[in-house]
Amino acid sequence: MRVLLTGAFGNLGQVTLDELVMQGHRVRCFDLHSRANDRLARDLPHGVEVTWGDLRRPEDALAAVQGQDIVLHLAFLIPELSSTGLDMDKCPDLARDVNVGGTANLIRAMEASSNPARLLFASSMAVFGLTQDRPPPRVVADPVGPVDPYSSHKVACEEMIRSSRLEWSILRLAAALPRRLLFSSGMFDVPLDNRIEFVHHRDAALAFANALRTDQVWGQTLLIGGGERCQLYYRDMVRQVLEATGVGMLPAAAFSTAPYPTDWLDTSLSSRLLHYQRHTVEDHAAAIRSLVGLGRPMIRACRPAVHAWLLSRSPYLGRSGRRSGCERPQQTDA
Repeated sequence: MRVLLTGAFGNLGQVTLDELVMQGHRVRCFDLHSRANDRLARDLPHGVEVTWGDLRRPEDALAAVQGQDIVLHLAFLIPELSSTGLDMDKCPDLARDVNVGGTANLIRAMEASSNPARLLFASSMAVFGLTQDRPPPRVVADPVGPVDPYSSHKVACEEMIRSSRLEWSILRLAAALPRRLLFSSGMFDVPLDNRIEFVHHRDAALAFANALRTDQVWGQTLLIGGGERCQLYYRDMVRQVLEATGVGMLPAAAFSTAPYPTDWLDTSLSSRLLHYQRHTVEDHAAAIRSLVGLGRPMIRACRPAVHAWLLSRSPYLGRSGRRSGCERPQQTDA
């Protein structure tokens, strides 16, 4: 199958590309041309095509979709943890142009084709909004309630896709943590007692790839999470990650107490259709431990200094537990 992968060199894009290639798809990567992306493109497997462009330009979107069977749309600016280095909260107009405007350009380009490709869109559990006061899990039929630009952009894109003339599928992802270590102030935005569902990045990639071969997904919105083994409270997830690095858990006072848009998901249908739930948070922590390797004892020895550095990044330590002004929470999605 000929697959256009937007955002191919992002956090989730890279591992999704690996899975698509492994399953035998002919992949065209679409992303911004940058020095970092150019380095990644040099190491691509034989047969993988690269088309550089910007979704804000209709002509780039039109060129990218030509001759494709499926468009797997991952390209999206996100707060703080983006591999682009751009924080959408610091460039809101650019973020909306890329996220909403870019998706609109992609849809129009696909609709203009004589043989339109199908569209698979990566959305987020954040579209449900603040749900900690409701009994879990969240189901697809629950109302959306976006609370920040990121989730508002996802909802707007979902609405455009459903209103289009395309065959489509929408996969709303749980928390897919980046493969590389990123310590940002955003890690403190989630209250420690928040319900949160983790999905391993490899499982998310497998869900995307398997969806391309599954007729039942078209016209459906599915929830993609790790399942019951990955339904945690945030304190448990962050503790496992921090202990894997050798840093160890940080004091509760450093974390927000304001409501945050995460929850547990009903993934029974997506699991039955896509057979993707293979990893847990423990697997992610083990990979981090291996990545840190011999540096872990050194980190442990310097733990007080590392703690002091990390705590200096918390917006909440010694404050009310809320950010001030127009700052927004960070997401860990595509």
